[in-house]
Amino acid sequence: MIKKSNISSNKPFDIGDDEESFDIKGFLGKLIASWWVFLISFIVCGLLAALVMYYKAPAYNITSEILIDDGSSNASSIASSSSSMLDLSSLLNLKNNVDNEAQMLQTRHLMESVVRDMNLNIIYYQRRLVTDLEINRNPVTVSILKPVDTIETTKFKVDYIDNKKVALKYKETFPDLSTHKVDTVVNYDKPFFVAGVGIINISLNSPFSFGNDSYRFDIESVDQRVYDLQQILTITVTSTTVSTIDLVFDYPIPREGENILNDLIRTYQRQNVRLKNQVADSTISFIDGRLRVVGRNLEGIETNVQNFKQKNTLLGDLTEQGKLLVDNTAVYSDQMAKNAIVLSVTQSLLDYLNDEKNNKTVVPNAIVPGDLILAGLISNYNGLIAERDRQGLSVTADNPYMKNLEERIVTLRKDMIKYLNNTEKSLQITDAHLKQRTGQFTNQITNVPPKEKIYLDLERQQAIQQTIYTYLLQTKEETEISKTSNISIATIVDPPKSDYKPYSPNPILVAAGAVILALAFPVARIFVKDSLNTKILTREDITKNTEVPISGEVSHDKTAQSMVVLNSTRSAIAEQFRALRTNLQFFINKADEKVILVTSSMSGEGKSFTTINLAGALAISGKRVLLMELDMRKPKISTYFGLDNNNGFSNYIISAEMSRKSIIKPSGLHESLFVISSGPIPPNPSELILNERTDDLLLKLRDEFDYILVDAPPVGLVTDAQLMNRFSDMTLYIVRQNYTLKDQLNIPQDLYANNKMKKISIVVNDIEVKNGYGYGYGYGYGYGYGYGYGYGYYQSETDEDKGFKGKLKKTFSRKKKTD
Repeated sequence: MIKKSNISSNKPFDIGDDEESFDIKGFLGKLIASWWVFLISFIVCGLLAALVMYYKAPAYNITSEILIDDGSSNASSIASSSSSMLDLSSLLNLKNNVDNEAQMLQTRHLMESVVRDMNLNIIYYQRRLVTDLEINRNPVTVSILKPVDTIETTKFKVDYIDNKKVALKYKETFPDLSTHKVDTVVNYDKPFFVAGVGIINISLNSPFSFGNDSYRFDIESVDQRVYDLQQILTITVTSTTVSTIDLVFDYPIPREGENILNDLIRTYQRQNVRLKNQVADSTISFIDGRLRVVGRNLEGIETNVQNFKQKNTLLGDLTEQGKLLVDNTAVYSDQMAKNAIVLSVTQSLLDYLNDEKNNKTVVPNAIVPGDLILAGLISNYNGLIAERDRQGLSVTADNPYMKNLEERIVTLRKDMIKYLNNTEKSLQITDAHLKQRTGQFTNQITNVPPKEKIYLDLERQQAIQQTIYTYLLQTKEETEISKTSNISIATIVDPPKSDYKPYSPNPILVAAGAVILALAFPVARIFVKDSLNTKILTREDITKNTEVPISGEVSHDKTAQSMVVLNSTRSAIAEQFRALRTNLQFFINKADEKVILVTSSMSGEGKSFTTINLAGALAISGKRVLLMELDMRKPKISTYFGLDNNNGFSNYIISAEMSRKSIIKPSGLHESLFVISSGPIPPNPSELILNERTDDLLLKLRDEFDYILVDAPPVGLVTDAQLMNRFSDMTLYIVRQNYTLKDQLNIPQDLYANNKMKKISIVVNDIEVKNGYGYGYGYGYGYGYGYGYGYGYYQSETDEDKGFKGKLKKTFSRKKKTD
């Protein structure tokens, strides 16, 4: 990792910490300098917050709570029901899962019923500048008399004309998805057709006045409206110990939201009762079928008894022997009747279950007296059927849960059939046994006349059928009575009620968000700007990318002069070059170290400007200075000094007859400053530098001058500067703020690390400080700090300083000094 260097402008260099650290001081300086960004950000965010508060549609929380009967007493209801009576509110005989009921409340089918019932797919708005406001008190009422198969969302603008007609603007959508703008006038209560919607009718609400307001209404498809409403409905089970469900509905209109939630709960309750009544209706239908069969049997037997009596003239009571026979067989006859009831119902249930058309319906319940196992199987089966019907409203048949539910229904149906088959066989055996015992008693009485025996047998059959018929009638009556008392398992504990104030938009949250956004934007701006920046802006950009020491820093020159040191000796830039002159003593402090090589990464970094002014700073200190223009590809120095460049370095190297003194020219700016121009641009500058006359020239010049500054070509473009390293004692590498790329610092780092150039150091050029923001915050050059106004050196007044901006700057500078 590159080590950081912390080189001040008046000492050679200090190596800082090895680890990189966040420059909090510099970052705070950038924030302070960005005060105008903060101001603009706060103004913009404040306006946005005001717009949000004014234009955002309010949202109210409509809350409700319902209690679910978990059916915990249902199990005992069967156990206590040794007879036929059973409360139909418990027919499902399954503990209601509160989570399942909560899921039911969120089904699409349930919400669709509410949307169709309340015409919620027609939405009314009051038109405003930015965002239209949804309303429920509207000037017109719209009804869809005959919708198309698929309704396309259509927005209608409504403009009042008079009490007979209204102006509409909308876009029709045709089956080929093409659209057509419509601007028309329609009469109230006169239906008209809209493509993509159907036949609609508009009625005027007479108590309502349009006034100066504008309105519109939207017609959406039922499916779209159902989806939108489901997104703002939240249903939660808040406790595992209490069977309650909380409903929260977010809606912009409090009263309308309460009505929607009320209708949703009522629809759920009706559906819940309907599912219960399916079992009761199935049971009643089953009993009616059995009554018709038993009634025909009973009618036939009664006819046979009557015919037998008339034929055999049995008009009086039975003989004493007949009465004795009836008394002895009464107990077995009663048992036979009860057994016949169960056997008849069992056979009927078997026929019902074996009929494939009944596979999707519930099984009649509460008609088999005393069989708790069968009652439990039927109740469980009916519960699964009801659960399948409920889930089928929201999920498809391919859903894994639905498949598992279907498998359980099929398995349970097979179990019931198997159980009923076994029960039928058992009942048949019992019936045969009872008949045998009854026959044994009958045979013991041999003196009973044969006619009375036949009569007694007919009478016994009549009693059995009469008992079955009476039982079925009683069970049907009980079932019908219980059906009328069916209620939903859901009880409203807390009716839907809207909050007094809307929860959105929240003024505190909006204000806090605006403040956070206003603070975050300037910070993010600095981070983004720094992360995207590829050029050198701050001292840290240099110290983080190279360990080459910084020997000088030169601020931005607004005078556009080439020689600022000699022309404006009291300027801040002149003082910075004096500081650079002082720093050179830390690098070259021996008598024979005189040659300073000046180079850079590329053209335009201020290499020639720095060389000229450093030479001037050395000259005014009483040193004899020579400035050599060896950037022969793009010479500039001779132009700066206004010197003739026809005879120079290239002429001297090529022509052996030319003397050294003939190419050394006075600068014309200072008596101690001399210049050797480049001469005519040669085709082979590198070869000239390698010429032995170059080494001989530099050797002799060392004896004549105190300092020799060599303006070399950019080392990042050509190798000339490295070729000159053999006769130089020090290298100044020029980088320019907001111009030199960070990646180009790899060049001086490579030269430094591999000792390719002697005593290399960096000079930072064209530093522009804006109230602390920019290069070297805290230790750079700026007004009131370092070398600038208020430190003892005063910059000569420029044209800019004479203007309004300069006078304003001076005013604030004096005020700061006074403070």
